[in-house]
Amino acid sequence: MNANLNGKKVAVIGLGISNIAVIGYLLKHDLKQLSVFDTRINPPYVDELPGGIDLNLGPLDAAALLQYDILVVSPGISINRPELQAAAKAGVRIIGDIELFAFEVNAPIVGITGSNGKSTVTALVATMAEHAGLKTAVGANFGVAVFDILSPKVDLYVLELSSFELETTYSLQLQAGTILNVSEDHLDRYDGDIEKYAAAKRRIFRHCRRIIVNREDRRTIPDDGQYWASFGMNSVDYGREETAQGVFLTKKGRRVFNCRELVICGTHNELNALAAMALADAAGIPEEAQLEALRTFPGLEHRCQLVRVLDGVSFYNDSKATNVASAIAAIDGLSARHPNGIILLAGGLGKGQDFSPLKEYLGAEVPMMFCFGRDADKLLALSPDCTKGVLNLRQALNEAFEMAKPGQAILLSPACASFDQFKGFEERGRIFVNLVTHLESRED
Repeated sequence: MNANLNGKKVAVIGLGISNIAVIGYLLKHDLKQLSVFDTRINPPYVDELPGGIDLNLGPLDAAALLQYDILVVSPGISINRPELQAAAKAGVRIIGDIELFAFEVNAPIVGITGSNGKSTVTALVATMAEHAGLKTAVGANFGVAVFDILSPKVDLYVLELSSFELETTYSLQLQAGTILNVSEDHLDRYDGDIEKYAAAKRRIFRHCRRIIVNREDRRTIPDDGQYWASFGMNSVDYGREETAQGVFLTKKGRRVFNCRELVICGTHNELNALAAMALADAAGIPEEAQLEALRTFPGLEHRCQLVRVLDGVSFYNDSKATNVASAIAAIDGLSARHPNGIILLAGGLGKGQDFSPLKEYLGAEVPMMFCFGRDADKLLALSPDCTKGVLNLRQALNEAFEMAKPGQAILLSPACASFDQFKGFEERGRIFVNLVTHLESRED
């Protein structure tokens, strides 16, 4: 297969990290024209552009876009922008870097999407493959551009795919793929309609050889109802068995792993482990390698990461929790470990979400929630008695530590995006870790 780029006029829309890698790929082709557009006057990575490229900064010119054959759009830019819609209606092809990658890749690919847990499952599948001795490359929404990992030496690609990336992907052929779950997220980009968001996720199944679904979540199931395997809470197919001896992960009723051996905690991570095993089986990764990975996988930074225990209080960095469902998963996962209560630090950009599912935890598993950021008022409205507004993350942490009792946890699981006060969830998490590291004992 080839992308039929030679002799084409191509415009790259958006100077994100993925499109910087795309530009290097496009320069290897005999294009008739290559241009770059970004709506920002001073976008990141502009200094990394090769000399001589036609660069256009500021508002998009709808008329100018019509002269191109192909627009390669960054996932951070909505394809529903009027300028892009006008180009599409005029016959201009709108794609993303994953679509271009699909024409070049030769090794098998495992694809993972979902509202929550996809980074953990992506890393876990890659770890399983590496234990099996496979040369494995991980990328896409995971933080590494796909054209930075493309290599003839790779045995298996494991790609974390966002709904935004899938919107502009048509040809990606997967050996195995899954939607882990679908919950309210990014609804500001989908007209407040979770079904539109779910439909974008289900694009992952278009050319997928072995489809794995979450049998607890109907939105993860293809429209035709056909799939290769499922995972869920009971012992059907890939599942769980709760016994007096503990919880076991099972395959078609056969116990394969005692969850006491998992380093990552919580029911949500047991489901992540099941999804990873199903994907690994679909990709031909031996079970022995799967189990060794489950025993050793430490989890990812900013995902329910234990930072420190001070004066009997445990501090967790779950900055990656940018939606309500992810925050609830963290609370559920830690509540058994901290029956004395979890003090929650939350807030930021709500992205049009409904925060009400958090309400049932307030006054129960969560005795207090400190709220900050642009949509703090929406969180504060959930429970006047169990919430308190603060100016920023530093104040939230300090006040939480003042009230925390031994055995309790302080959990940064914001349920919101970070861009009102931080550059991203990574910066938010790093700042939290730094603040926690410098806390002084109250007992001195």
